[in-house]
Parts: sequence; C-alpha cells; structure tokens
Amino acid sequence: MRTVFDPSEMPPGGFYPLLTASVVPRPIAWVSTISEHGVVNLAPYSFFSVSSSTPPVVQFTSVGRKDSLRNIEATGEFVINLATSALIDQVNQSSAGYDHGVSELEELGIASEPSEKVAPPRVVDSPIAIEATLHQVVEVGNSFVVMGLVVAMAVRPEFLADDGLPSFEKIAPLSRLGRNEWGLPPEVRLLDRPGRPS
Repeated sequence: MRTVFDPSEMPPGGFYPLLTASVVPRPIAWVSTISEHGVVNLAPYSFFSVSSSTPPVVQFTSVGRKDSLRNIEATGEFVINLATSALIDQVNQSSAGYDHGVSELEELGIASEPSEKVAPPRVVDSPIAIEATLHQVVEVGNSFVVMGLVVAMAVRPEFLADDGLPSFEKIAPLSRLGRNEWGLPPEVRLLDRPGRPS
C-alpha cells in the first residue's frame, strides 16, 4: 500500500519538500547575471534542463521573482556556469539571501572572467559556461521558467574527452537532492540505445 499525498490537502509550501526529495538528482544552473546598475549576481538553481536542441535553448526555473530573473528581464542576458563537486561550498554559500545590490562574486571572492558573447561574466573555476540571451519567460504558478537561447558554450579544455565532448568523469557535476542533501557524481554505465524493433 502506498502513501498518497494530495497537494490540495497540504499546507502552503508543504508539497515542495516532497517534490524536491522525489525528483532527484537535479543538476544545478549556477546563473550569473548583471543588473541595470552593473552589479553582478550569482545564484544556483536546481530546476534546470534543456528546452530545445535546434535552436539550442536551456531553461531554469526561479521559484519566486528573484534578482537573477529581474536582471535577465532587464538586460536579456545570462550565463549558466556548471556547478561541480569541487565548487560545492561556494555554490551553497551563493544561495544565501544577500541584499539586492550585493554581488555574490565579490562577497565570496569567486573569480570571474569576461564571457565571449554576453555581458555577464563566467565563473573561472566552472568547467562549462553556457552563454545565453533571453528567449522567453513563462510564469507557472509561483514560479518563472526562464528560457535562454544559447549563443556560446565555453569549455575549459582540460574537461574535454578524447572525442572532443565534455567528460562526465572530469566535470564531476554537482546536483541537488531533497532536504539539505547534495548529490555527488554517480556511477556511470555505458549502454547503447536499441535499434528500431523489426
């Protein structure tokens, strides 16, 4: 017999911990943006995925209207820096509720570098930076799905495999689980897709 949870019968916010403990692991978009006044913001978002391959569009969800979303709406640009196991403490610290107008990069001493095609900077120690321009924002309930058209991907060469693609083992991506749990890189199994059934 299963335990059934009905979101309509739970208190406000009560379904969120159940949902985030069930949809796991979730990769983290470490999003850098710039405000209208030139302040760089850096914040992690664990509702993150690919929306489209052609054209390449990535997405992350802001639960509530936060600085990252406001900055993207104002400037139309952002960078998703891949969060890795080696960066777990900095990623976690950047999730703190800093006041509007405070740069997490400066407060935490996180090194940045200029991006190739957008104004927000990249995180130096992140192996992959996905530079994007705003495609659209979709309001869903209490959240905002931010979709960005990928205009460049900057990959540090030491994180590329022999085939020229990023190496999962070298990247060691970080993920969010439920509660205060974080996921480290899982075991990898190689398995080819089956052909078309005859």
